[in-house]
Amino acid sequence: MRKCFALSIALHLPSRLCIQAIVSSIDCLISLIGASNMALTSSPALIDIQNNEMFIKEDQNDMRFRTRINKIKVGRIELGDVTPHNIKLLRRLNQVIFPVSYNDKFYKDVLEAGELAKLAYYNDIVVGAVCCRIDTSENSRRLYIMTLGCLAPYRRLGIGSEMVEHVLQIVEKDGSLDSIFLHVQVNNEGAIDFYKRFGFEIVETKEHYYKRIEPADAHVLQKTLRISQSLKSNGEQ
Repeated sequence: MRKCFALSIALHLPSRLCIQAIVSSIDCLISLIGASNMALTSSPALIDIQNNEMFIKEDQNDMRFRTRINKIKVGRIELGDVTPHNIKLLRRLNQVIFPVSYNDKFYKDVLEAGELAKLAYYNDIVVGAVCCRIDTSENSRRLYIMTLGCLAPYRRLGIGSEMVEHVLQIVEKDGSLDSIFLHVQVNNEGAIDFYKRFGFEIVETKEHYYKRIEPADAHVLQKTLRISQSLKSNGEQ
């Protein structure tokens, strides 16, 4: 059994109790994250969690903080299956990471997604997830990244890159997908730059894509894998 949160000692508990312990643990972790976000501007010990690269430059002569940063950076990243036993954990992660909510059908589909949905673990702590689906329209077959995110204190540790690499391995193994695409809020420059490093480009902007959040517009980011049959047909004409 995978070791649960560092806050949890549920290794020897029955499965249902272990899942309850996990959910309880992530609530505790989320509370700590909220506290850390509030203290970021005043506490150097917390700044290194979220902005470690900048922090090294500012305090490179302080060995205490350099040691602390190195400890945060070194860790084991693993991806695990989404199952009925941990689906509540995925739901809770999404509530914290994303400004939009996902309905029950989303989570039902995720349970049937197989390798297209994974939880991300950092030193056996669940800190993120990626959920995809196959989108077919006309003569095009594409992979759509529905969600890909990581809890704020665990960003810049390679976890997001590990999830994107997993997606790229899926499409390479499949061999019949034309592209990968996703929607990103237009003001989320960090996410846009992140995906551009993997060869994604902004191909369209959809106005009023999101409901109840501002800005409501979304960029469509796409990584083209091959020319779709529909584009080939248009080119021949």
